[in-house]
Amino acid sequence: MAWIILILAGLGEVVGVLGLNRLNVRRNIGAWTLMLGGFAASFVLLTIAMNSLSMGTAYAVWTAIGTIGATVIGMLFYGESRQPRRLFFLALVVGAVIGLKIME
Repeated sequence: MAWIILILAGLGEVVGVLGLNRLNVRRNIGAWTLMLGGFAASFVLLTIAMNSLSMGTAYAVWTAIGTIGATVIGMLFYGESRQPRRLFFLALVVGAVIGLKIME
């Protein structure tokens, strides 16, 4: 169950980043709500997940989900670069998290 909560925390981080992006375009209550709600849910869920998971692994997975999620959404919906090198480095992030879990 802790892993599901951790994944939801990472997705909350992505929602918070989307809210940040919207704030850069237009400062309205919807953008503020998306950002604050996403980040608040993310931190609360991360805290819950860390009751059962080690801090290092939980934090690494949480940040990886946020990084990869925000980057992929940027590529798909905001015209950000899809260079193969960029995809390679995203794969390295995934590999690093898997390595941390294996070494746990």
